[in-house]
Amino acid sequence: MHEMSLCEGIRRVVDQAAAAPEINRVTRVRLEIGRFAGVEKPALEFAWEVVMRGSKAEGAALEMIDLPGRALCYDCMETVEIDHRLDPCPTCGGGKLMPDGGDEMRIKDMEVI
Repeated sequence: MHEMSLCEGIRRVVDQAAAAPEINRVTRVRLEIGRFAGVEKPALEFAWEVVMRGSKAEGAALEMIDLPGRALCYDCMETVEIDHRLDPCPTCGGGKLMPDGGDEMRIKDMEVI
């Protein structure tokens, strides 16, 4: 389950960002997750609860924001949204697509008190 190691990386970033003495607690973390990132959301939620124990983010809400898959179509030269890596271009129906987005995962922001 690589979601555990993903959460460990997130914790390092959150711990570093929340290290300031005026920050008592992290109440919410919002993650942007691309359609092709390969993240199992239920597993990430489980790992979140386990990994955040003992940190300023213990009990913090985890909000996951879905980002679409994107690709450049070499037939019509448009950047389009796709649901699956092998989908045809929704604009022209062409099959020469190069995925160029949707595999990212990043912390968008976090709420602290």
